[in-house]
This record gives sequence, C-alpha cells and structure tokens, in this order.
Amino acid sequence: MLKVILNQMLIQPNLKYKKSQMLGQLTKMRSKLGNPIQYELLLGDQTLPLNPLIGKPIKLVYTGKISCVHCGRATKKSFNQGYCYPCFVSLAQCDMCIMKPETCHYAAGTCREPAWGETFCMQTHYVYLANSSGIKVGITRQNQIPTRWIDQGAVQALPIFKVQSRHISGLVEVAIAKHISDKTSWQQMLKNNVEVVNLAAKRDELLETCFTELADITQRFGAQAIERLHDEQSIDLHYPVNRYPDKVKSFNLDTNSTVSGILEGIKGQYLLLDTGVINLRKYSGYEVEFSMPEKVNELLQ
Repeated sequence: MLKVILNQMLIQPNLKYKKSQMLGQLTKMRSKLGNPIQYELLLGDQTLPLNPLIGKPIKLVYTGKISCVHCGRATKKSFNQGYCYPCFVSLAQCDMCIMKPETCHYAAGTCREPAWGETFCMQTHYVYLANSSGIKVGITRQNQIPTRWIDQGAVQALPIFKVQSRHISGLVEVAIAKHISDKTSWQQMLKNNVEVVNLAAKRDELLETCFTELADITQRFGAQAIERLHDEQSIDLHYPVNRYPDKVKSFNLDTNSTVSGILEGIKGQYLLLDTGVINLRKYSGYEVEFSMPEKVNELLQ
C-alpha cells in the first residue's frame, strides 16, 4: 500500500518563473515526495517552486491584511492557523476533537457539522510511528500520506495500524502515547538533532506493551475496526537543506512584518534562513509579498 502511494507522489520540479515578486494570501507550502522533497510556495492562485531558491536571497513582507482561509472575510486576527473567529467557533474542522480525536462526540449527536464529520472523520485512518525529534506516534488519513510526515519534519515514518475512523485511531494513539511521545519538539527537529532508529522494532515493542489496551479497543469496536500492518516498510524522508541552524530564532510576522535572508533550506513547514526560521503554515491567510532578486529570476527562466 505505502509503496504505491509514495510512487504516485514523486514529481519533477517545475523551474519556470514568471516574475521576481508575488503578492497573495499565504497558505501552507505544498510538498511532494522526492530526494530531496520538493516544495512549492502558494500565494493565492500563484505557485512558486522553492527548491531552486535554496542558497539565494529571499524576502517576505506582510501587508497587514488577513483573510479567513475558509470564508475569505477580512479579519484582524487569525485563529487556528487561518480562520476568522465566526468560522473558528462554528466549523467542525476547528473543534477540539480534531486535535484530540479520542474526544469525538459525533455519536452523541453534537457534531458541529455532521455531514462534514461523516466525510472527514468516518473514513480510513492510519496510526503511525515517526521520527522527527525522536520517536512519536500520530494519526493521519490515507490521502495525507506522506504529506503529514513531511509537514512534521519527520526523517523516518512507518504506518502500524489501519483503522475504520478518526475516533478509533485517536483511541489507539492515546494508548500508545502512554509509552512514547505524541508531539514533536520543533526546535530539535529544525536543528536536525535526530538519531536514526529501527521503527519496526519499536513497533513490535510497543504492540506488546500496549496489548491489553489495544485488545480492549478491538473488543469495543470489533475485530474489523483495527488492522495491524505487518508488512509495511519504514520510509526515509530527505529535506532540501544546505545548513541546519545551531540556534533557532523564529520570525513573527505580527511583530516584524519583514523577513529576509539567504534561504538555507526547507523542513516541515519551515523556511530556514541564515537570519532565522519561519513557520509558513502558522501565517495561513496573511497577505504577503514574496520577492527575490531579478537576476536570480533570469537565471531560472
């Protein structure tokens, strides 16, 4: 399964540039599996391949405008990485159960958007192990493999369970998270302080340790609700980075509207500059101008 999905994700980068400045609403970078991973900057309906810019000077300027990534209305403050407040408090995709799927309340009849929940949550999910700043457990939908791992800056990943719904995947994740982390230290991830580990061996160890908890979940939802994945192989993820930072200094567009420097690399949803790092996903909905020297643009035509 995993090999087929990953083969479909391989791309060749598009090196065509039309201009040296772009203005638009920022969303998270698009990533495609490759060696190294290929990244694209998305500004509104404009797309810019970023890998060829590594080692080159770039600049981002926040204009002060924010638009909701869901409804498009202007907002003075962004909530939950890009939503206006009305959307934040009304959309199911902004509910706490998205972050903590084990608290799903669909069965209680209190889902904010039952139709959305049926489409998004009542579908196949995968429980996985990843190595980003150390081994962690996580969950993702099938169509987010390997994007989810790339966004987290994982250097290794291995699916270990296939489950029927987001709720069940969350319960499995909680059981395993009693023994390993379910979070990433983004500073350590960006410094690349990560040791390669045997994920398959760790999987087997955890499944033995969590046998009772997993058996209880299976008994509650049925044997067909959880499928253990025996034959999956872990994959290695390689990022386009010339140099990792020794110290992590994070840019904040709300306090400093201009970010500039030499692009040293890209990992997760972070641009790594010689002057600091910036998490582009955090600023979804912000209107920014992205620019690079015209002579760089000419070289890449």
